[in-house]
Amino acid sequence: MERDGEVLHVTLARPERRNAFDAALIAELTDAFADVGDARAVVLTGEGPSFCAGADVEWQRASIDLSYDENVEDALRLYRMLERIDSCPAPVVCAVHGYALGGGSGLVACADIVVAHTEAVFGFSEVRLGIIPAVISPFVLPKIGAAARRYFLTGERFGADIALRIGLVQEVTEKTDDAVSAIVDALLAGGPEAVREAKRLVRE
Repeated sequence: MERDGEVLHVTLARPERRNAFDAALIAELTDAFADVGDARAVVLTGEGPSFCAGADVEWQRASIDLSYDENVEDALRLYRMLERIDSCPAPVVCAVHGYALGGGSGLVACADIVVAHTEAVFGFSEVRLGIIPAVISPFVLPKIGAAARRYFLTGERFGADIALRIGLVQEVTEKTDDAVSAIVDALLAGGPEAVREAKRLVRE
């Protein structure tokens, strides 16, 4: 986390694992969004070649040895993290590059405004692993609606152009940093309380 004036930057920093979720990253992201203070915008990005490749396979494999109740609690921890980002009082701007798969695409759905690099790749790949995108669905379905009937079922990967068409992202560009800066400037041009109240109005 890094504060730059009125903007809070949150960066996923497990590049060696393509920023995949494990218990530690879920806990840290939950804490990061627990209190953003008076930040007027939060910019969420990923370090390294990908934004977020979803759940860490090793972490998922370990769930085999957990009890039913422990697995439910793991799922709830992931849900609470997504809910905290989704309900962040400050607007959340997400910049996506490389892969955003499974829970990574779920994370994208929690942002208010998403800028994707032209070569970004998305996908709800859970069914390819024999599981379903249950935990992320409350956040993804309001964004992509009926498109889930294809992409949840096939698990196929799709490009930024399709993500834009189905409403998962709002802008596609080769210059994501410039686009994010322009969006943040637009957010800062509004009344601080008005922007937060407008976000609350949309969500409610």
